[in-house]
Amino acid sequence: MKTRNPVGVWIGLPLITLGIYHLVWYYKIHAEMAQLDRRRVVPVAGPMLVLLLLGWTFVAPLVSYFGTGRRIANSQRSAGIPVTCSPGVGLLLMFVFGLGTLYYQSELNKITASYGATPVGAQVNLFA
Repeated sequence: MKTRNPVGVWIGLPLITLGIYHLVWYYKIHAEMAQLDRRRVVPVAGPMLVLLLLGWTFVAPLVSYFGTGRRIANSQRSAGIPVTCSPGVGLLLMFVFGLGTLYYQSELNKITASYGATPVGAQVNLFA
């Protein structure tokens, strides 16, 4: 996974690219979560296509953002760190200036920061 600047993901690059970077970021985080733990099935293109093609429906993007929060929480569990990502908080923050992206990227950065923090051979509880 890649460490990204949460503020850049939230406002910087989407502003420069007129919103296109948000779709690119959404695709990339799903691809990275799929690579993190190959035992889990993580949809890669589907969530981005929901935003692109069904964004006008209002309900479909909300379901997609909530599912992304659950996937981030599962990725944190797979990385062996405490699960701090709440899909509900992320979804609610999407209504406050789109702060959900900032929140989700901050939670993803915790996973990349934990690389090397888990001792080799340590047992990771995947069903906590």
